[in-house]
Amino acid sequence: MSVSNPVRPARAKAVAARSTPIHIRVKKQQKELIDAAALLLGKNRSDFMLETACREAAAVILDQRVFHADSDQYRAFVALLDAPAEARAGLQKLASVRPPWER
Repeated sequence: MSVSNPVRPARAKAVAARSTPIHIRVKKQQKELIDAAALLLGKNRSDFMLETACREAAAVILDQRVFHADSDQYRAFVALLDAPAEARAGLQKLASVRPPWER
């Protein structure tokens, strides 16, 4: 007789979608810190670490000051920079509000 482990459908889908393991070694204190933070957010350790690592990776990439582009990509980028700005009602409204420190 086998005992099945009931898993929520959304969780089962997320686990099934992952196919490449990442293994790391940490100090006991680091694991406890990660577990405490994950618990505060209602996440398991793996989900917490994956979301945090991906968020930090995106920040590192977005913080780069040198971008490499071929000539077509560069022309498209320059065209976007040279195009006239689009008027946005929400942005215009926000810009017209006096900040609290000037009131």
